[in-house]
Amino acid sequence: MNASFMTVCSQVFTPRGIAGWCAKGLPFLLAIFVCAGNVQTKAAGSALFLAGACFIGSAQESASGSVSVKVDVQPSELRSQPAGANWLSYNGDYTGRRFSSLDQINTENVQNLRAQWVFHVPNSDNLEVTPFVVDGLMIVTSANDAYALDGQTGRSIWHYSRPITEGLIDDASQHHNRGVAMLHSRAYMETDNAHLLCLDARSGHLIWDVAYTDGNKNYGATSAPLVVNGKVIVGTSGGDDGVRGFVAAYDAETGKLAWRFWTIPGPGEFGSSSWPGEIYKHGGGTTWMPGTFDPGLNTLYWGTSNPSPDFDGGPRPGDDLYTDCVLALDPDTGKLKWYFQFTPHDLFDYDATETPMLVDAEYQGQPRKLLVEANRNGFLYVLDRTDGQFLSATPFVEKLNWAKGIDSKGRPIRTEVQPTAEGTRVCPGFAGATNWYSPSYNPALGLVYFFALEDCDVYLRKPQEFKEGRTYYSTGVRHSSGDHGQKILLAFALDSTKPVWRYVQTGGAHSSAGTMTTAGGLVFFGDTGQSLEAVDGRSGKALWHFNMGQAIHASPMTYAVNKKQYVAIAAGSDIFSFGLP
Repeated sequence: MNASFMTVCSQVFTPRGIAGWCAKGLPFLLAIFVCAGNVQTKAAGSALFLAGACFIGSAQESASGSVSVKVDVQPSELRSQPAGANWLSYNGDYTGRRFSSLDQINTENVQNLRAQWVFHVPNSDNLEVTPFVVDGLMIVTSANDAYALDGQTGRSIWHYSRPITEGLIDDASQHHNRGVAMLHSRAYMETDNAHLLCLDARSGHLIWDVAYTDGNKNYGATSAPLVVNGKVIVGTSGGDDGVRGFVAAYDAETGKLAWRFWTIPGPGEFGSSSWPGEIYKHGGGTTWMPGTFDPGLNTLYWGTSNPSPDFDGGPRPGDDLYTDCVLALDPDTGKLKWYFQFTPHDLFDYDATETPMLVDAEYQGQPRKLLVEANRNGFLYVLDRTDGQFLSATPFVEKLNWAKGIDSKGRPIRTEVQPTAEGTRVCPGFAGATNWYSPSYNPALGLVYFFALEDCDVYLRKPQEFKEGRTYYSTGVRHSSGDHGQKILLAFALDSTKPVWRYVQTGGAHSSAGTMTTAGGLVFFGDTGQSLEAVDGRSGKALWHFNMGQAIHASPMTYAVNKKQYVAIAAGSDIFSFGLP
């Protein structure tokens, strides 16, 4: 150690020196640790202790300026739209549009966006969560764990944990979790085995725990709940595993069941002709993604998955209600108002769990309350959400052979393509023309953004009997030789028959990342090259990207703390937050 360095260290190792360097912040504090590591004296040990105290105090002081001590999400805040400084649900607000009014980050300055912090989640390498943010407090989930973070610094505030559930199958066995919902000071999350948990958002302490299935291990849960009118709305996974789907509502205060809507009709109910004998108990139609809500119409919109068994329609003749549907439900009673079925008698696993976006806009010359959904079957649908009236369906992929089109009533005009024992090439393939990854809508530009997947698979059919603890596909798919998957970011106007622009993806990584759009004129999304990207929402021009070094299976969101806008996304096993310098 040279003389000048010794002089600096001697000045550090005094009470006045410690206080002075503390005031200068973290970079200067690091010098104390360097000195202490090189000068083995009692003074050095004392300095190290004081520096640690200074560092902790500094972090606490910083945190207190960015995270609200009081957490109290009001029902009026949940109804407000669009999302602003807070991101109060999986999709930001009730509309499902993933549009934010924040514009500090815009097309002119997005190239200056920089990583602000990274939080590592130790128990997952494949996060699918969208962060929830209120007054600077961020909550993220992974498997059966929840983490509260300082949205400005990424500092951990509390952590709730419970073991993953053994013996689950299919999607549930991957222990994915997409986030929380909140009302007042309570946070709600689903577990891998379909329990609804209520946590104190200020401490992470468990308040109550309700199992909302019968314990059948073919059930699971992978979604984020939705809080509506004092109730927590939940669904399940397991549509490929022979369970009976449902949407359920629980009292947000007590955890008591308020209502349950079964998506597979029981004997004697409307639509039960598709479910003879005991097959209704295994009909699928699960509800594994959060829905949307219109407070003005007091209507909840929730998507349902494919029928079960997936590829053998013999045991389930007819349309197979209410699979592959969007359901319009009364959130207070669970009563069905109307339904629209995108793919009657589905033989291809074309779940309709894609987000039903609620858009108020002029359509075909008149103002309408619309429901817009880019469906897994390859068509972009526009419905009147007041009554479910079909307005249009536009194909958005070129590889589409299961249907010739959609008729004037909204029913597909089917071809003869279907799974066979020998195998049949079906387009779109098993992953769908799009999937659960989030779409978005920018009202200022009048454009819908979503990912399309051009691909096909060979579908095979072999009848099987249902057994608990096993999947119920009857039978499966394999890759179609000569077909190569291609992902494309599309922008559609509501009344257009062709994309306004296309952004073809070139990376080779698998991605289930979705989109988010802002008043700054941007569209953020995770690409297939392991990067978070931003493009001009009007033109699709690429403006910025950041290589995450991990596959992205989540959708971006944005929030603000102390008037500074951030953009956050989960990638691999980490939460990243970005902001301007």
